[in-house]
Amino acid sequence: MTIKTNPGNFFEDFQLGQEIVHAVPRTVTAGDVALYIGLTGSRFALHASDAFAQAIGYGKAPVDDILVFHIVFGRTVADISLNAIANLGYAQCKFGAPVYAGDTLSTRSTVIGLKENSNRETGIVYVRSVGRNQRDEVVLDYVRWVMVRKREQARPAPDALVPELAAAVAPADFYLPAGLQLEHYDRALAGSPHGWEDYQKGERIDHVDGMTLEESDHMTATRLYQNNAKVHFNQHAESKGRFGKRLIYGGHIISLARAASFNGLANALRVLAINGGRHVNPSFAGDTIYAWSEVVDVIELPGRADLGALRLRTIAAKDHPCADFPGPDAAGKYPAEVVLDLDYTILLPRRLA
Repeated sequence: MTIKTNPGNFFEDFQLGQEIVHAVPRTVTAGDVALYIGLTGSRFALHASDAFAQAIGYGKAPVDDILVFHIVFGRTVADISLNAIANLGYAQCKFGAPVYAGDTLSTRSTVIGLKENSNRETGIVYVRSVGRNQRDEVVLDYVRWVMVRKREQARPAPDALVPELAAAVAPADFYLPAGLQLEHYDRALAGSPHGWEDYQKGERIDHVDGMTLEESDHMTATRLYQNNAKVHFNQHAESKGRFGKRLIYGGHIISLARAASFNGLANALRVLAINGGRHVNPSFAGDTIYAWSEVVDVIELPGRADLGALRLRTIAAKDHPCADFPGPDAAGKYPAEVVLDLDYTILLPRRLA
């Protein structure tokens, strides 16, 4: 009997410097955009209205940046995290050229770090993944690290190398779409009067609204992104695992936190960067997700009097309204209800003189 199926890569299959061309390019459709709104309830006007987008210089409504992240990420799963226990974090994530319905996205990755865990049953794999459109323009460039099972505990591991990662994406690396003009930006249609100048460093915003995770939602999301990691879609296998049930894909929690942030940050035009992020605790169907954000920095953009950036830290918690702003304690330990700690940078309009 010949074997033609793909069991996925285990920790010992990865090598430093390894280049991976991921299969199945994906053409983004208007159906994907509509389904993403159906899964998350996202309300950002730029991604919902062609007319709103055209008024500020886009050809039509661009695809939500976090949906782009998921589609680019989804290309990588079969090669990197099919045998993952958990996706652990992100860094140096730079969003590039806007994506529109009709664009085709593909992804390549490079292994930039490896570290076996002390139990010798798993290891951490660090990869840099780059998503491009059909014109070879970079739409996303990011690093993530994932805990992957070993095939054989006794197999020797490569020498450990943990890459040095920048704490934040530098403003010089932000991508601002060409032709973006704010003279006709309508804050009433966007849903909030508050722009860049209305936020202060250290300010905390309770996004108030919660969304309960349904089995149908997270399963549809993983299929939409073609994320076939076993921990998310195979209840038969996961019933024998540590939790006895499927984990919610952490990226879906990012989507819900971003969607919730509309209430308080409705004028966030796009995500410029994800500086870092951690999935702190697992989430499961039935959990209700809330979020709050802290303004870490208020960033001026050279040469742009009409635009500014905010670096945010958004915390998502399950079954815990965020009016008391749950987060890590002085020792860095998180409460059990915290599921996400995300450091990212957004673009906002400034009030024109």
